Amino acid sequence: MKQSKYYVGLMSGTSLDGIDAAVIAMDGDDIRLMAFATYPLENKLKEPILRLNAPGFDEIDALGMLDRALGYAFAQAALDIIKKADVTPEHITAIGSHGQTIRHRPNGLSDSHAFTLQVGCAATIAEKTGITTVSDFRRRDIAAFGQGAPLVPFVHQRLFAEKGKNIAVLNIGGIANITYLGADGQVLGFDTGPGNMLMDALMQTMTDGRFAYDKNGELAATGQVNQPLLDVLLGHAFFKQTPPRSTGREDFGEVLLEKVMAVDIADADKIATVTELTAQSIASSFTYLPDVPESCLLCGGGAHNQHLKNRLSKLLAPTVVQTTTDKGLSVDAVEAVAFAMLAAQTLSGETNTLAAVTGAQNDVCGGQITPGKNWKNILKTQ
Repeated sequence: MKQSKYYVGLMSGTSLDGIDAAVIAMDGDDIRLMAFATYPLENKLKEPILRLNAPGFDEIDALGMLDRALGYAFAQAALDIIKKADVTPEHITAIGSHGQTIRHRPNGLSDSHAFTLQVGCAATIAEKTGITTVSDFRRRDIAAFGQGAPLVPFVHQRLFAEKGKNIAVLNIGGIANITYLGADGQVLGFDTGPGNMLMDALMQTMTDGRFAYDKNGELAATGQVNQPLLDVLLGHAFFKQTPPRSTGREDFGEVLLEKVMAVDIADADKIATVTELTAQSIASSFTYLPDVPESCLLCGGGAHNQHLKNRLSKLLAPTVVQTTTDKGLSVDAVEAVAFAMLAAQTLSGETNTLAAVTGAQNDVCGGQITPGKNWKNILKTQ
């Protein structure tokens, strides 16, 4: 019997709530989650990430130091989750590390080249863990004139597709993205707009940092949606783009937060309105799908927001709203598992990014490889 290969997946999204880490065992098409955990990002890392995310802030020293510091944080998360899985670094074939997005410009600026930039030094991860590390998954797709996002539809297809059924998988992180898995095998995916990003930033601002997010959507559920403000937010240029499309903090960060805070309404009404922005922008994105999905599987941090789930259930009917947890994989673990699986594809030289999703001129095998102590063994077994 062929022995399973073990992979680590690491992901830190635009919500900045922590480093998601997973260990999976792969044996052909059989994929098992061995361990998962989220390791909070310390404020000393969050603050420079937010500063570097601000357009116009281009301090190279700060970027270089953050790259190394995050590399250490990711490496430690990898070592911790490996221990939790009750295996050793020597058991791990590779680490797939997404890193932390600092800037995402898939359409460039004026006449400039498109680009995407993630930090979290792969060389540091490989050096500290001794494990071959795959990183920079998005750049190859950008080079092929794609959006560089979303990356996870390839994995969603392997994990959640059901023959004869139209299924949507909705990841609600800082940014929300949707994957359509057609009954005929068709796969589509794109960003729908803000997920938790604006909701979380608003809660942190309104409470002077006492609350990082609106737990279960409890405050939003007590508020009233302010329609004039919602109309302004829904007027954002991103919502006029047709797929393939991707977005980030550049579009739905500080500028929109300032617009919301400038409106003289109750805090509960502000968070209700911003939550409705996420719900309605997701619902309107379903018009781009080839057919109505029978079910929509939620994952990511937003899947815990009961008020948002209730709104989506109403707006998306007759599509049944469920979660990936209902299908056996924790809503929190999906993206970390995805980057472990994407790393396995990279090492095999197989496609892991779909042109039908990103708009690239062709499918690509994304990811840059930093050899670890096990690199020679990988070359022998691939």
